[in-house]
Amino acid sequence: MPRSKSSKKWLQEHFEDVYVKKARTDGYRSRAVYKLQEIDIKEQLLKPGMTIVDLGAAPGGWTQYASEKLQGHGRIVALDLLPMDALPGVEFIQGDFCEDDVLQQLINLIPERKVDLLLSDMAPNMSGSAAIDIPRAMYLVELAFDFAGKMLKPGGAMLIKIFHGAGFDEVIKLARSHFDKVVIRKPMASRSRSRETYLLAKGYNL
Repeated sequence: MPRSKSSKKWLQEHFEDVYVKKARTDGYRSRAVYKLQEIDIKEQLLKPGMTIVDLGAAPGGWTQYASEKLQGHGRIVALDLLPMDALPGVEFIQGDFCEDDVLQQLINLIPERKVDLLLSDMAPNMSGSAAIDIPRAMYLVELAFDFAGKMLKPGGAMLIKIFHGAGFDEVIKLARSHFDKVVIRKPMASRSRSRETYLLAKGYNL
């Protein structure tokens, strides 16, 4: 089947993208790593000794960066619906985070209240319709938030992809009721036309 004009345009933009080129040069699995890196540099999120959960991890750019930052001291559990090539010291679960049995697999690996940092770059398969995509994306945000509420240790943090649209303000309000600091970040590596931003919440309080 021949490619559509829109898919050809996307491929052209992708391969000309400065962050795609930089990821290849730096040996990272995806351009998304630079979103996490920029936020980490500003906020000092990742430190050796942490227990980190990475949701929506494949192909593994964020996990790869987190593994480097931990320097062999700490623990990373990554999860994605898609397969992900192994990384040293990383435990990986392939499955749908929306399914109860997959969630339980993840919970079984980590004692309750032992997660220092929850990372989530999860996003639904986009249809191009905001009326469909935003509710799907917000559902993933809510699931990640629920997981954080059960598993983060006091003082823990989370960094979650969130899309502007219906439900955005409610999520921010909820985060502010449970965390000492809540900010929204739009990293330079996040494409300007994308609705995506990142909710950073630090200082979890029960």
